[in-house]
Amino acid sequence: MPSSSSAWAGIRDSIPPSMSALPFGLLFGTLAFDKGLSLADATLMSATIFGGASQMVGIELFRGGVAAWLIVFSIFAVNFRHILYSASIGRHLSEFTFLQKALAFFLLVDPLYASSELRIERKTPITFAWYAGYGIFMYFIWIAGTVVGYEFGRLIRNPEAIGIDFLLPIYFLGLLLGFRKRQHWLPVVLASGVAAIIAYLTVGSPWHVGLGSIAGILVAVLMPLEREPQDDPVPASDGPEDMG
Repeated sequence: MPSSSSAWAGIRDSIPPSMSALPFGLLFGTLAFDKGLSLADATLMSATIFGGASQMVGIELFRGGVAAWLIVFSIFAVNFRHILYSASIGRHLSEFTFLQKALAFFLLVDPLYASSELRIERKTPITFAWYAGYGIFMYFIWIAGTVVGYEFGRLIRNPEAIGIDFLLPIYFLGLLLGFRKRQHWLPVVLASGVAAIIAYLTVGSPWHVGLGSIAGILVAVLMPLEREPQDDPVPASDGPEDMG
């Protein structure tokens, strides 16, 4: 597939998850206004971090006057899963140059990782053009959502009161359910969820995110996988197709 066609395919695949992520960009922009950030600060944060959950944690800590090193450390803890994403998908990016890999890892968010894994299962190559088309389109949608959400911040004085902040957990739940047909999905999810709850009640946020992920990974490693036929394609419904 030519690079231009591959890039357009990436943009097309990115449209559904980008539209799903847009409300969270709007939400972040609205919350950023509510927390006293300037439009430039909010836009710069979206442009450099490019992570909804991390940015939500960040603005909460900014308002509390927490030390800068603790804010960075907390954002790192929330984003710990992206280290695991990079380790998982990195071996499939051998054709990328160093700079291409750097851009790829920066753009690596949950929907892009899920879509890349789905392509791998379907034996479809991950080209840089497809990857960049997908990631860059989502990146600019996220920034645009931040700007628009900030401008509308004056109209929504208390977004938590009307439940807008609950959209982020719903989004992650939808992403999680996209993998429900994979082997040992339920025990891995239960282990991760229980560990995250225990960590939240004992250690506190944001450590419960990373500790829950580690618990799920350990269960997945310890549970043997059943042998599957190598020549059967991945069913169209086996994966987070709703997320792109």
